[in-house]
Amino acid sequence: MKKHILIIDDEASIRDILGQLLTMNGYRITAVASAASAIESGRQDPPDLIVSDLQLEDADGLDMIARLKVMLPDVPVILLTGVLFDQEVVSDVLKTKVACYLAKTSSLAQILESVRRFLG
Repeated sequence: MKKHILIIDDEASIRDILGQLLTMNGYRITAVASAASAIESGRQDPPDLIVSDLQLEDADGLDMIARLKVMLPDVPVILLTGVLFDQEVVSDVLKTKVACYLAKTSSLAQILESVRRFLG
């Protein structure tokens, strides 16, 4: 059975690119644009991995991730964001909430490598 990845991003182009990349590499994808949809999707069809933006139109991404982690405590989260953090913030804050932080400017190869690291 294919590993399931939940993509959360309010930018349709990002959802489309990531969805195509990951589908072509053998993963099953659910892509949503909002925190509310992400929570519902997590309940209905729990993923093996979450790839999420930080800034969503309807919610703060870290709050949403915290809610998802209560429901899905063992599911790793890759934070893919355009917001750049200094290394101290990444180490102190993000590492307690997410398994991996990548800038949206990361190459598709880097993103795929991170996904494979968590899903095999």
